[in-house]
Amino acid sequence: MGLIDLLKKAFMEGYATSSITIATVLMCIGCTMAIAIYIYLIYKIVNRNSFYNKGFNISLVIIAVITAAIILTIQSNIVVSLGMVGALSIVRFRTAIKDPMDLAFLFWSISAGIICGAGFAGIAVVASLFVTVLIILFSASFKSASTLVLVVNAQSNSNEEEIMKVVREFCKYSRIRARNVSKSGMNMAVEVKTSKPSELIAKLMNLSCISDASLVENDSEIF
Repeated sequence: MGLIDLLKKAFMEGYATSSITIATVLMCIGCTMAIAIYIYLIYKIVNRNSFYNKGFNISLVIIAVITAAIILTIQSNIVVSLGMVGALSIVRFRTAIKDPMDLAFLFWSISAGIICGAGFAGIAVVASLFVTVLIILFSASFKSASTLVLVVNAQSNSNEEEIMKVVREFCKYSRIRARNVSKSGMNMAVEVKTSKPSELIAKLMNLSCISDASLVENDSEIF
């Protein structure tokens, strides 16, 4: 057998793993699903966004299982692996991920699928536990207070100081984010941190210059 034949045999057969049985597939997918559901629960607990995106969380489970299936398949033959790489290279994902933590969970899900698909489910379990500990430690150590946006409609811009005096009375932090002035009155958006939102609104509505006021939850944080 010549050198070319040896190289061809190495590429066509030498990289092939032991035959993949149904039991192997079920074990791999089962372990991946267990870890993916664990990721799903952790994301649901630590999610800090105002609106919990259930669709994104479900996609973490699906992505992990699909990734494990792909890795399990490409282990069988080098030709198959090259074909899948070529096919997946044309896929483009254009969904914007605004929260860095969402990106971390997405990478966690993909990594779990890759590790389980490669046959190292134990490593995936240990890594997932360590990631969870890191999330809990950093969330507890650097816990930040969520902010609110106070929207106030006043009769005139000359009443701004009177409004901010009440805001500073009830808020540890306040910052004017927007100020719109017209002939009919003024509209202000103030980012605030307060433990007494009801009292703040009540005190503002007692001012004769205020026509209406509201508090809206904000996703930004104060450290």
